[in-house]
Amino acid sequence: MSRVNTWAYRVSGGRLGGSWRVGSALRAPVPVCLLTTTGRRSGEPRTVPLLHFPDGDRVLLVASQGGLPKHPQWYLNVLADPAVTVQVGRRSRAMTAREATSAERDELWPRLVERYADFADYQANTSRVIPVIICEPAH
Repeated sequence: MSRVNTWAYRVSGGRLGGSWRVGSALRAPVPVCLLTTTGRRSGEPRTVPLLHFPDGDRVLLVASQGGLPKHPQWYLNVLADPAVTVQVGRRSRAMTAREATSAERDELWPRLVERYADFADYQANTSRVIPVIICEPAH
C-alpha cells in the first residue's frame, strides 16, 4: 500500500493520499507527507508516506510503526544519514532530521497525541519508546 500511496501522492501533488482521518482525535484529517531518506545499506533513496505535523518551519514525524516492537526502517535510515527530503503537497524541502531529546519529546508527545490519538495506543502496546523526529530546514 505504501508504494501505491507514494505514487498517487507524487502524481497528484498530495491531492490523493495527502491526509489520513483514522485516529485523528480532533476529527480533522492529519496531513501526510512523503519522506525520502537514504537507505543505510543500499545507499538508494527510499520514500515513505508518513503522518506529519507542521511546527513552524519544522516538520515533526513519529516513528510509531503502529506500535510494533521494532523501529521502522525509515527511522534507522535517518539515524544513519540525517539528510532527508520532505514533500508536502507539491513542495519538497531538503531538511535535516534528528531525534527529539527526552525533554523535547516530553513536551511534544501530548501535542502529537492530541492530533492523532492512536499514538497513545501504539505507545501502550510496545516496550520501546516511540521516537519523535524533528526535521529542520537544511542549511
